[in-house]
Amino acid sequence: MKCLVYVLGLIEYGESCRMQRQLMRMRMADSIPDVLLLLEHPPTLTVGKTGRIENILTSAEQLRKEGISLFFSDRGGDVTYHGPGQMVAYPILSLKNRGKDVHLYVHNLEEVVIRTLKDFAIDADRDKNHPGVWIDRKEIAAIGLRIEKWTTMHGLALNVNSNLSHFSLINPCGFTERKVTSMSKILGREMSMETVISRFIPHFSEIFETVMESGSPA
Repeated sequence: MKCLVYVLGLIEYGESCRMQRQLMRMRMADSIPDVLLLLEHPPTLTVGKTGRIENILTSAEQLRKEGISLFFSDRGGDVTYHGPGQMVAYPILSLKNRGKDVHLYVHNLEEVVIRTLKDFAIDADRDKNHPGVWIDRKEIAAIGLRIEKWTTMHGLALNVNSNLSHFSLINPCGFTERKVTSMSKILGREMSMETVISRFIPHFSEIFETVMESGSPA
């Protein structure tokens, strides 16, 4: 199977959702192969379908002052933060030939992140009760999905050089007692996003058994 990879840089959240929906419709129609979008967002809070607005711990006025946008998303999950320095991966995949197994899909996304982090000597693991990737009960990668007719959109967010102070504005993923971390915080140095992406792509290819080809949106 083939998967097109679009490395897009900084993209506004609403624009990325419109792009994903268009690609999702095309994938459902089998007019395109699988697609992997890799990008960053400007500072943004998103509230998932099961999200609770009280998990945003500040006012709309304060968000405006901080230059942080707010979106209500059609992904699963609660409240999360996106911002520069965070690698966001949005796979638009058909699960019809992948067993139609959502739990396996989430497991595989987690595995891609775990193996990527291992390349940088960071040991991470799963929490059987909570999706995502964790290090000592601190979340380094969050997962939130939408699956329609066995086609995926949304995906995962890996904290590479993220501004972790912005997570104090929310209960991340609805957690009140757990914290977040990033690759740069663990390693004590700024990370090259390009280098992280260059390790993420081959692990994605291996785990999802697909041939990756560079592309760009029409």
